[in-house]
Amino acid sequence: MRVAVTTLAFCVAALLALGLVMLYSSMMTMPTGGRDLMMQATWCAIGLVFCAVATALDYGLLKKLAWPVYILALAALASVFAPRVGHASHGAHRWIGLGPMTFQPSELGKLALIILLAWLGDRYQRHVQTFQRGILLPGIFAAPLLWLVFIEPDRGTTVLLGAVAGAVLLVAGVRWRHLLIPAVAGVAGFTVAILRDPLRMNRIFAWLHPQQHLDGAALQAQQAMIGLGSGGWLGVGLGNGMRKFGYLPEIHTDFIFANIGEELGLLATLLVIAAFTIIAVCGICIALNARETFGFLLASGITLLISLQAAINIGVVTSALPNKGISLPFISYGGSNLLAMLTGIGLLFSVARHAPVREKISAAAEAGDNPFAARSR
Repeated sequence: MRVAVTTLAFCVAALLALGLVMLYSSMMTMPTGGRDLMMQATWCAIGLVFCAVATALDYGLLKKLAWPVYILALAALASVFAPRVGHASHGAHRWIGLGPMTFQPSELGKLALIILLAWLGDRYQRHVQTFQRGILLPGIFAAPLLWLVFIEPDRGTTVLLGAVAGAVLLVAGVRWRHLLIPAVAGVAGFTVAILRDPLRMNRIFAWLHPQQHLDGAALQAQQAMIGLGSGGWLGVGLGNGMRKFGYLPEIHTDFIFANIGEELGLLATLLVIAAFTIIAVCGICIALNARETFGFLLASGITLLISLQAAINIGVVTSALPNKGISLPFISYGGSNLLAMLTGIGLLFSVARHAPVREKISAAAEAGDNPFAARSR
């Protein structure tokens, strides 16, 4: 467990350092680059404080806070539509103003949903294989949160949250055939919504036929591929990339992976992928050694969230997936996501810190006890 925690901390620290360096490089041509970089550094410092606090506290306290956090997340998501509170940009209502900063409530929603599902899975673990307790009850509480994120609109985060929620339920022991019904219904409803959304349909067509949309929706994907390809094995050198000079819009947010590939090369991008893979392995190790079902599901959900978000972002940048507007954890510009991710890492550390000693588990197993059944609520 100590090796997993140390390795996890090292990988996160390395990604944070790389993120600040690459943000400095990608924003050097922006008029507000210096101010934005200082803002990101401030969010990073706040996130590290939240990470330390989450590590020091017993994650079991979240059992009592699951519902208040969930209600707070719903209120924050609804407030993005309130006048003088919500902050709109590019036709989307995803932020609320906090003085000189803005906060994206969907990031709070990610943690709130995972905590609530972990609580439900722990509370009804003996009945999770029934449709009522395993699917219907979690679905009743997940649906409002997903709907508020969907109508912001933020289709990418909706897909991410839906996938994480389904995976957590499966890990909790929900039957495949029970999950199949809401999964099919959700995919069908999402497909209908996309078909009626010209902007998203244009992105899908651009992904399927990029050569026909090089001046429009396929611009970012094509420029990202050019950046990745031109970097070679070792890159063109830090700060020497050309994509940031107006060729690749939003290079400091969703497409920062392309800047890494262009300036630091294929080797650096492979190391980033390796770091996220190691984070996933460490998270799984922590989850499997949790002292109880709640900790197991909480750690599993956070690990799935970080891993899937990273996979989706890299998939978009490499044109394996259509553009979804998902940031790369710990690296992309965006204080809200950085704060949520670092808080999640702190919760993983807390689960690891309160894990039972391996010798005690082995002794219980030798005595004929099931160490998993011994997890208390």
